[in-house]
Amino acid sequence: MRRFVVVAAVATLVCELGNVLAAPEKPIDLAAIVGKKEVEATLGEAVNDPQSRNEEGADGYYSRCNYYSVNPGRALVLRVRQASGDQLAPAKQLEELTAGNGRIKPMPGLGDKAVVLSERMEKGMSHALMLYVTKGNAFVTVGISGINDEKAALEKAKGLARKILAKL
Repeated sequence: MRRFVVVAAVATLVCELGNVLAAPEKPIDLAAIVGKKEVEATLGEAVNDPQSRNEEGADGYYSRCNYYSVNPGRALVLRVRQASGDQLAPAKQLEELTAGNGRIKPMPGLGDKAVVLSERMEKGMSHALMLYVTKGNAFVTVGISGINDEKAALEKAKGLARKILAKL
């Protein structure tokens, strides 16, 4: 019986240690990393205060931050999910997101793996770009809309992604 108790205690300790090791090392706050003035420079016009949220959930730590221009038409959407435990790994999340979507293109040089989706909206609407990056246990999303120069929008998104990745 004593042996069983010792084995159970060791097994519990190993499981708990695994949960601690799988938890995000440095939960981040996207609104603190990418401030309003930087977003105004990125989008080229004044923006409203950020709509942000940071929380621990069943699938890990989640930070989101949305900035919208004062004059409708431009937006910056930032997301980071830091996976924990045996939840959906960022690499698998990216694989599922890109499966069968021929419009998504690889974006080498960012994180462990990155892809970009760029679309022109219908009926004269502006351009929208989504950049998805994995790094370790993190899945990062940077979305920019309203910048019609696709190359400029991509460079801005990559710069913001690098800044976020540096904080992970």
